[in-house]
Amino acid sequence: MGKSVLTICVGGILIGLCCLGNVEAQEESSIVERNPVIDMPVPVKKPLIQMAILLDTSGSMSGLIDQAKAELWAIVNEFIFARRQGQEPELQVALFEYGKSSLARKDGYIRQIVALTTDLDKISEELFALKTNGGDEYCGWVIREATKLLEWSSSPDDLKVIFIAGNEPFTQGPIDYRKSCKEAVSKGIIVNTIHCGSQQEGINGKWKDGCLLADGQYLNIDHNRRTVHIEAPQDKEIAELSRKLNDTYVAYGRHGGQALGRQAAQDKNAARVSGEVAAQRAMSKSSHYYNNSGWDLVDAFDEDESKLEKLKAEDLPEPMKKMSKKERKAYIEVKAKERGEVQKRIQELTEQRKKHVAQEMKKLNKDGKTLGSAIIKAIRKQAEMRNFKFESAEKNSEKDASK
Repeated sequence: MGKSVLTICVGGILIGLCCLGNVEAQEESSIVERNPVIDMPVPVKKPLIQMAILLDTSGSMSGLIDQAKAELWAIVNEFIFARRQGQEPELQVALFEYGKSSLARKDGYIRQIVALTTDLDKISEELFALKTNGGDEYCGWVIREATKLLEWSSSPDDLKVIFIAGNEPFTQGPIDYRKSCKEAVSKGIIVNTIHCGSQQEGINGKWKDGCLLADGQYLNIDHNRRTVHIEAPQDKEIAELSRKLNDTYVAYGRHGGQALGRQAAQDKNAARVSGEVAAQRAMSKSSHYYNNSGWDLVDAFDEDESKLEKLKAEDLPEPMKKMSKKERKAYIEVKAKERGEVQKRIQELTEQRKKHVAQEMKKLNKDGKTLGSAIIKAIRKQAEMRNFKFESAEKNSEKDASK
């Protein structure tokens, strides 16, 4: 009503006000044009795969430990070409042992060896240090400990899995396995059970029952079976490239030298098992999973270039201490380039090697019922259920070339 009165009585003034309003609107419009609102892409969270391996280290399980040593790198390599929404996942691995009488009874004969980590050399080092002796195997207890102690992701999109391997009844011990498995699955953790023995024996011992309670798979293996190792024409060059790759690592900080030594030691451990295991390890070292930014300046610089400037001279390796900032950056960039070239060649040779091994395995007509094959079979299926896609090396090479 007030607006009508103003229109009739003071229309000229109102017109003037309206014109003023239009000028303001035009000015505001021009400001918006000069400063357009940009729809920023929402960053996609990097996918995560968390895997806890629970190994029975009682007296009869030395064959199982040998398989774990021989097949760690093959398990890691299964994820090299995994992607979700085009992103490479981060892989974290944890290691527990249970059932060894030399472990504390009050702790259920259980030991967390390594918490969830990306440090694959540490996992390898601990596997090669494992010893077995007689004891009681409390599956329900060790599953509960892994569920409770590890820092599991809270995201329902991340893949969180437990693999427990052993040969005694799943029902042993004071902690009910049913309660432990239900607790794990309530946190989105899948429990896969691997019985070391016949399928029916495992079913009778409730190994299958345990995994069904936690959305997992039941598998059985011959833990005393020796892993089949196939020699290939590419092995010698891959071994040489693996050593050359080590030369591109630039250790820094208090523990850098120790980590560099661990790297070389795990190369030797793999080579002692077989040329195939050494080749599998080299493939892992050529992938994004082998990230050592905590002690290697090349990986650290790749993640955050400012890291190099923040380090004190005493934290740097000897050749870099007297360099200028510009020289240090150039030195790391040269190492990074060398590493990329070596990694690419390892990957090419590994693809050739895989084809050779596949042909030889057909001749042998072997079915790989071992720890590694069981883990790979289960986790690949479960990763696909979390929308991970597995692409061949050739496809990824084509994508890289098209960039």
